[in-house]
Amino acid sequence: MQVFKILPEFDGSNTYILTEDGKTAVVIDPSEPSIVDELSFRRLECKFVLLTHGHFDHVGGCGVLFEKGAHICCGEREKDLIFSKEYLGIFGGVYVPHFEIARTVSDNEDFEMCGIKFKALATAGHTAGSMCYIAENALFSGDTLFCRSIGRTDLPTGDNRAMIDSLEKLVRLNGDFNLYCGHGANSALAFERENNPYLRKF
Repeated sequence: MQVFKILPEFDGSNTYILTEDGKTAVVIDPSEPSIVDELSFRRLECKFVLLTHGHFDHVGGCGVLFEKGAHICCGEREKDLIFSKEYLGIFGGVYVPHFEIARTVSDNEDFEMCGIKFKALATAGHTAGSMCYIAENALFSGDTLFCRSIGRTDLPTGDNRAMIDSLEKLVRLNGDFNLYCGHGANSALAFERENNPYLRKF
């Protein structure tokens, strides 16, 4: 599996393109419409989109991918929140392009997309329906866990107690994983266990 990290041009999140066969791709959190140019450059066709959550800065590229036939997926508790007045009213009002959710995933669900095997982990805290995804030795943590930090819990449906539970869930995963975060630098779960001040209590 190849993982390409696409940095945001504006105020978006990190976007990740995953491919096993070099032809089809799964995109995690397409933050900006320019994702279509990145896919074209790599000669990849996006078949599926996985959302860690539905905040505007993680879904800005969903509209163009939806129009091109990509199936967009998110956590089962996040589906009805993406276009809610609470989410669209963040920071005084944000724009989210039209798209539809093709399917939802639940906690500990195993599934396969484009020849890549995934496990979904429900990690509420940043939002009620936040998910992390494991693929091979990679953990895509969205806005739950960052390099030496964690996601905020003061936005709609955020919950500090739920965040603590979700972080403990990640800390107690067996083994190490390359950590691909929603914002900022990549890391490793083993490094965060030892160096992230928010994880030292576990």
